[in-house]
Amino acid sequence: MPRILKRAAIAAAVLAVIAGGAARAASEQQNLVEKARITLDDLRRDKEFGNARDLIKRARGVMVVPALIKGGLFIGAEGGDALLLSRGQDGTWSDPCFYTLASASFGLQIGLEEAEVVLIVLSDRAFSAFMNDEFKFGAQAGLAIVTLGSTAEAATTSHFNADIVVWSSATGLYGGLTLNGSLIKPHTSYNEAYYGQAENPPDILVQRRAPHIPTSDNLIQALSGLS
Repeated sequence: MPRILKRAAIAAAVLAVIAGGAARAASEQQNLVEKARITLDDLRRDKEFGNARDLIKRARGVMVVPALIKGGLFIGAEGGDALLLSRGQDGTWSDPCFYTLASASFGLQIGLEEAEVVLIVLSDRAFSAFMNDEFKFGAQAGLAIVTLGSTAEAATTSHFNADIVVWSSATGLYGGLTLNGSLIKPHTSYNEAYYGQAENPPDILVQRRAPHIPTSDNLIQALSGLS
């Protein structure tokens, strides 16, 4: 094979590998978007969801964690991928911004739990905290965070002044879910892979400069249906 043809073949093979890797990466984000939509459907069907729909109607943003995994053998760990959408002044929801959530704890504990989690961000100061490089539950003084479990019936009354209301539906050996000490930060590589360019949370959620990705339409519609 002539040298020029050999080089062309090698270049084509490299491009194919890169394209295949990009396609796999994009599918990861698309899968997460679809799982987040399913989580919102589960939230809507929860018979104990109650009047929490009113919370979403006045929310500044909503973060969805489709699968928060918590488990451990003497050392506990917790983590999952998340999506945050913001509501503009016109009431429309933004495209999603990708985040990661992780924490660790020490002590005598054995168990495994997987939970669907939705964080309803009600105040501007709470929403602003998510615009930083990282947000740690329990570290932001003055933020009132209420965890409802899967019972949101009294959310709009007894927790009206909460900054963040957390809904979760979990199964497993752990008795409950706590986010205290958990660290949330933007998933930079996921955002770049999904939008095809580097995008930070303010660009996606506030300025809305990121290109619209049609695969997020079903997620946005599901959230709009709750609000």
